[in-house]
Amino acid sequence: MDQLVLAFGWYLVFLFSTTFHEASHAWVAKLGGDLTAYEGGQVSLDPRPHIRREPWGMVVLPLLSVLMFGWPFGFASTPYDPFWTRRYPRRAAWMSLAGPAANLLLVVAAGLLLRFGLSLGYLEVPRYFSLTQLMAGASGYWTSAAVLLSMLFVLNLILAVFNLLPVPPLDGSGAVLLFLREDQVASYQNLLRHPLMSVVGLLVAWYLFNPLLRPVLRAALHLLYL
Repeated sequence: MDQLVLAFGWYLVFLFSTTFHEASHAWVAKLGGDLTAYEGGQVSLDPRPHIRREPWGMVVLPLLSVLMFGWPFGFASTPYDPFWTRRYPRRAAWMSLAGPAANLLLVVAAGLLLRFGLSLGYLEVPRYFSLTQLMAGASGYWTSAAVLLSMLFVLNLILAVFNLLPVPPLDGSGAVLLFLREDQVASYQNLLRHPLMSVVGLLVAWYLFNPLLRPVLRAALHLLYL
C-alpha cells in the first residue's frame, strides 16, 4: 500500500509540475504576441486543457511508468504559431526558456519550504537520504509534507536539467536562438524542423542527461543543507 501511495504522490507532483511548465510556455508566448496557446486554454494551472492536448503523455504513460517502475515518465506540449516564431525568434526563445524556468522556480520554492520546516523544528535532516526523503518529518503530517516537497524538489530539478539540454525537441534547442546572429536564425530554425533531428536529439539527450544531472543534483543538495 505504501508503494501505491508513493506512486500516487509522484503522479500528482508530475501532473502539477508539467502543467506549471506548459502554462509558463503559454503565458510567455501570450506576452510575446502569440495567442495560440491562450486561445486553447493552456495559460492555466488547470491540468485539464493540457491533458486534453496530450492525454497519453499527461495521464496514460506517467501512470503506467510510475506503477511499473516507481517513477513517472511522460510528456506534454504547448501549441504555438510557427510564423510567429519565424518573425520573432528571440521572443520564441524566451517562450522556450519559460518552461524550465518554471521548474527551477518550483525547485527553489520546495527548497525554501523544506528549510523553513527545518528551521522551525518540524523537519529534520534524515539519517538515510532518498529521492522521497530529503528531509524527515517530526510527525505524521510533516512526514507526508516532507515526502511531497522532496518529490517536488527532485522532479522539477530533473525536468529543468533535461529540458535545458540544447537539442531538439527539448526547450534548450529553442533557447539557442538567443545566441545566434540574425543571419543564422532561419537556417537554424529550418534545421530544427527536420524530422530526424528530434530522434537524434533525444538519443543525444539520453546519453548526456545522467552525467549532467549528478553534479547539478549534488550542488542543489549542498545548497539545501547549508
